[in-house]
Amino acid sequence: MKAITLVGSTGSIGTQTLDIVAQYPDRFRIVGLATGNNVELLASQIRQFRPTIAAICSEEKLPLLQELIAQVDPQPILLAGEAGVIEVARYGDAQTVVTGIVGCAGLLPTIAAIEAGKDIALANKETLIAGGPVVLPLVEKHKIKLLPADSEHSAIFQCLQGVPKGGLRRILLTASGGAFRDWPVEKLAQATVADALKHPNWLMGRKITVDSATLMNKGLEVIEAHFLFGLDYDDIEIVIHPQSIIHSLIELQDTSVLAQLGWPDMRLPLLYALSWPDRIHTNWERLDLVKVANLTFQAPDHQKYPCMQLAYAAGKAGGCMPAVLNAANEQAVALFLDEKISYLDIARCIEQVCDRFSTHNRSNPSLEDILAADQWARQQVLLVTENLDSYSRTISLR
Repeated sequence: MKAITLVGSTGSIGTQTLDIVAQYPDRFRIVGLATGNNVELLASQIRQFRPTIAAICSEEKLPLLQELIAQVDPQPILLAGEAGVIEVARYGDAQTVVTGIVGCAGLLPTIAAIEAGKDIALANKETLIAGGPVVLPLVEKHKIKLLPADSEHSAIFQCLQGVPKGGLRRILLTASGGAFRDWPVEKLAQATVADALKHPNWLMGRKITVDSATLMNKGLEVIEAHFLFGLDYDDIEIVIHPQSIIHSLIELQDTSVLAQLGWPDMRLPLLYALSWPDRIHTNWERLDLVKVANLTFQAPDHQKYPCMQLAYAAGKAGGCMPAVLNAANEQAVALFLDEKISYLDIARCIEQVCDRFSTHNRSNPSLEDILAADQWARQQVLLVTENLDSYSRTISLR
C-alpha cells in the first residue's frame, strides 16, 4: 500500500486523486492533506480519509476546521499558513506527494517534499516553469522520482517507456484550442469571463481554463516539457487537436511517432503517476475509436494565441524569465477573472512585464532570485494595468 500526501486536496486535481484513493483503498492510503481555504471540503476529506496531518493555508479558518473535525478520532495534527502546508509536504512516511496546488504557490511545498526524499507526482506545472533551474538539481541530489501527473506530460512519459536513451527526436503537445478555438480573432475584444470559462472538453479550475483559452497553458507546458525531457525548444511543437483524444505524441530518431490516447479524464494520468511502473485495472469507460470517429489537427493561430509565442520566448531566454512570465500570467488572469481587465489585456500585460525584465534577467538563478522575480512580476502587472484603457488601446503586440 503506497502512502500518499496530497497538497492542494480540494482543487480539481486533489478531488480526483482522492477519488482514485477511495476506489483503490488496498493500493493507496493518505498521510497528509493540505489546501488553501476550502475549509468545509477539507474537513469532509479528513473525516473520510483520516490523514495523520492536515493544513489549511488560510490561518483564520483554522478554528473552524478544528470545530468541524472535533469528532474525528484520532485527531490529525492540524497546521495553518504557508508554513503549515510546507510541513505537510515534508511530513512522515509518505512515499509520494501529489502537488495539486495551482500556480507558483506549489513551488516551496514541492521543494520541501523533494528535500525530504519523497517522490513527486507533479500536477503543478509552475514548479518546473518557475523553479526548474533549482528543482532539477534537487531531484538529482535527493535521487527522487519526478513523475508527470498532467495529461500531456504523462502522455509523453508513457510513450517514452522502453525508448532508449537518445531515441527521442521531437515532442508534439496537443491542445484543444480552448473556449475560443472557433472564434474569429476580431471577436476576442468582446470576450467575457463567462465566455473564457466555457471549455469544450475538460472540466478544470477557473485559472487553468482561462490559460487554455489563451493557450498560455500550452506555452507553459512547452517550458515544462523542456525541463522534464531535455529537448530544445525548437524540438517541442504545439498542434491543435479539438477532440482531446490524443494527449500528446513523440517522434523518435527514425521518424516513428508514438501517441497516447484516451478520453479526456485527468484520473488516468494521476493513476499512472501514483502506480508507475505498474498498470492498475480500472472499470472506467474504455476508448471506442468508432465512437470517436474522427481525429483532426491544425496549426495554432499565432494572432489568436499570442501567449504561446511569449512562452517560447521566455523559455529560450531562460534564467528567471519563465518565472516572470508565469507570475505575470497568474496576476493578469486573476485580474481578468475579477473583471478588472479585458481578455486581450492578459497577453498585453505579460508582454510588457517580460519586456521590462529582459535587461535584469540572469542565468543560473537561486531560489531567492526566482521568488524575488515572481513577486516583482506580480507588482509590475498592477503597474502596467494602471496605464491600460479598456476601450482605447495604444499598446499593441509585436
